[in-house]
Amino acid sequence: MPVAVKRVYESVSHSDGARVLVDRLWPRGLRKTDAAMQEWLRDLAPSDTLRKWFHAQPERWPVFRKRYLKELARPEAERDLRTLYRLARKTKRLTLLFASKDEKHNNAVVLKDLLDGMRKPPTGTGPHSLRAMRMRDAAVRRR
Repeated sequence: MPVAVKRVYESVSHSDGARVLVDRLWPRGLRKTDAAMQEWLRDLAPSDTLRKWFHAQPERWPVFRKRYLKELARPEAERDLRTLYRLARKTKRLTLLFASKDEKHNNAVVLKDLLDGMRKPPTGTGPHSLRAMRMRDAAVRRR
C-alpha cells in the first residue's frame, strides 16, 4: 500500500486515496470541507515543545526524528497510531497531510517512513504491534 505525504493546502486529487491530517493544530485559513480528509489524528503530531524547538531549523532534523519517534511511544499516541495502521491496511493508498512549508522535514515524513518500515520504531509503535493490538481488541470483545 503506497503512502504519500502532501501539504494540506494542495488541491485534492482522486489519487490521494484516504487523506489523514497528522497535525495537532488546524491549518490556518483552511475550511474543513476543503481539506477533504477521512481522519484528523491530532495525537500523532509532535508535542508543542518539540514542534517549537524544531520549527524552521532543518539542521535539527536527525534529533527531531529521534525525539518524535520516542513521543510516538506515549500512551496518548497509541489510539491514533492504531487508527493510522488500520487505515493503511484497509486502503489502497494513504496520503498523510501536513501544513508545514518544509515538505522534506516534518512529522508526516517520519510517519510515512514508519509505515513504509524504513525506520525501526520505538517499542510499541511499529507494524508488528498491530497484531498485538488486534489480539487485545479481540480479547476485549469476547468479554
